Amino acid sequence: MAGDLPDYYFRARENGAFVFRVDTENRQRRIDMDQIAVVNIRKGEIKPHGERELTPEDRTAIEAWMAERLKILEYRDIDDILRAVDCLNTTTHWVQAKATDAQLDQVMDALLLAMHDLRTVLVRKKADRLLKDG
Repeated sequence: MAGDLPDYYFRARENGAFVFRVDTENRQRRIDMDQIAVVNIRKGEIKPHGERELTPEDRTAIEAWMAERLKILEYRDIDDILRAVDCLNTTTHWVQAKATDAQLDQVMDALLLAMHDLRTVLVRKKADRLLKDG
């Protein structure tokens, strides 16, 4: 098992990760994880942990992780929006076919305001793009 472990472990968090170097080459044959850096994806920062100096291999591994993580987060953003479209379609069907008056009273104002807000932003963005391209 120890031979199959990666050299680095990234404990993902909201805006980056804590980076650990994985060590299995010790007398106790235990897995040791030594924190070597903190990554901030939004700012593109790699900060060595404590007084550490990162090796070129450390930086290469961290930069590769950051690039892959950004791709994953971008994919998730689009996937979340496409799921929201599916949810809106399901909601429309529920309102039309199944919702009781009491249920509609619970959700109608919140839905109308959220949809109005979304529509306003989408129309503004589309108009800006048309003016920019035209």
